Amino acid sequence: MASLSLGLSLSRKKNISRNAAVERKNLITVCRFSVKTLIDRSCFETIDDSAPEFVNFASILEQILSHRLKGQITWFGYESPRSFWDYIRVACSKVPHSCICSIENMENVSSSRAKGRAWIRVALMEKRLSEYVTAALRDFKTTRRFYDDGAIVLGEEANMLAGMLLGLNAIDFSFCLKGEGLDGSFPAVIDYTPYLKFTQSSDSISSDEEELRTLGSSGSESSTPENIGPPFIMDENSWYNKCKRVEQKYRLALEQKGYLEELVRLREAQLSDSVSQNKLLLQRIERTELNHKLEKEQLEYIIVELQDQLKSFHSLGQLSADASLSQISFDPGQSQDGNGKHEGSHLTRVNDCGVMQ
Repeated sequence: MASLSLGLSLSRKKNISRNAAVERKNLITVCRFSVKTLIDRSCFETIDDSAPEFVNFASILEQILSHRLKGQITWFGYESPRSFWDYIRVACSKVPHSCICSIENMENVSSSRAKGRAWIRVALMEKRLSEYVTAALRDFKTTRRFYDDGAIVLGEEANMLAGMLLGLNAIDFSFCLKGEGLDGSFPAVIDYTPYLKFTQSSDSISSDEEELRTLGSSGSESSTPENIGPPFIMDENSWYNKCKRVEQKYRLALEQKGYLEELVRLREAQLSDSVSQNKLLLQRIERTELNHKLEKEQLEYIIVELQDQLKSFHSLGQLSADASLSQISFDPGQSQDGNGKHEGSHLTRVNDCGVMQ
């Protein structure tokens, strides 16, 4: 019984681990397909809220950012549901020139889920969605605090997600932030049907036709190649499929070209900002060094002045001491008293001797 229960427990853990891995893989794969469909749609028109490709992409991204998101513990110990906006608001707070404060202060958006959906739209219009997600994923401490183990944002798929979203910077989006898409009263639902369509290539079609012809010839001995049909139709279909593939490759090359141009423009802007910031820092360092030099010269001048004043104070003290001594020695009152005493003693000596001088 113990071994049976242990085997069941191991099997259950294995199934749970497999289901979690399949769920992560499905979400990342469908997100990649969604980004590709958005890029394809953007070649013909501007993407807005009515585009089904965008509606599906927003739902997929919301599901990814909500995957294994921890609930919020209340005062009574219960766990209340939480939106991915709570995580984005904290993890992206240090992104320079971010839209976080603007979305927090939006009057027509009240719920946390609606604010998260507004953030997705604003970030796409700013062409900074990948930058926000990358900055949030770099704050691993905050990410670990908001998500349970096995979440997509905590696994290897997180780097793939940031790379996929970078391709959306080449698309021009136009959204209304007052539409029904921001309604946070209903959850996001992913439509998988656009990605489940099976398109057969020309090679597989031709092989199927050959198999049908082979089956037809083996089933009837009187069948001849003339009964199968003219080969020109097959060639025409083949050329049509080839032209279609070339057109798709051309469109893909154009999309990649636009993406690379946008990426180069973004890097050039970042380089220009870095160069300007470097110049400002160098100017600030030069000003600081000049101020330090001036302050040093002023301090040295003050020290010299203080030393001169100290010397003059010593000289004045010596002079005052000499003056006081000379004043004591040459005081008229004391001189007269001393002379009187000397004269009296002199007279006394004369009287004692009895000699008059």
